[in-house]
Amino acid sequence: MSIESVRAFFIKNSPEVAVIETEASSATVALAAEAHGVDPDQIAKTICLKAGDSILLVVVAGTKRLDNRKFRDRFGAKPRMLGPEEVVAVTSHPVGGVCPFGLPSPLPVFCDISLKNHSEVVPAAGATNAAVRISPDMMARLTEAEWVDVCQ
Repeated sequence: MSIESVRAFFIKNSPEVAVIETEASSATVALAAEAHGVDPDQIAKTICLKAGDSILLVVVAGTKRLDNRKFRDRFGAKPRMLGPEEVVAVTSHPVGGVCPFGLPSPLPVFCDISLKNHSEVVPAAGATNAAVRISPDMMARLTEAEWVDVCQ
């Protein structure tokens, strides 16, 4: 179960971070912001993309959109979103619960600088009703993410 792999990740790497499960779905930015009582921009959405032959995760602030030009300049290819089945196969997390934690095998993770506008962000935690509260810097450190500027 995907949420269990996220729990195991935090138990091993940062036991003070708790996985929060809500009754309501947090599968979209708007639903997640409402469920966790935060501004939509504080939701850290994880996008599973293909750039050329590489699959990668980009984590961005909830209200931001990828800038195709910036992405292409940084990664040398146009971003292509993976389909829901591909996302589950690669991350073990369903769309709406995708996060850079508890992955079955390592993937390159990139955090957009838009996350740095907040001292705390709320990324999903492997299920459409689960999340964690974490600082952007801690999230980047735990996932060995590289900071990038790829949003509009």
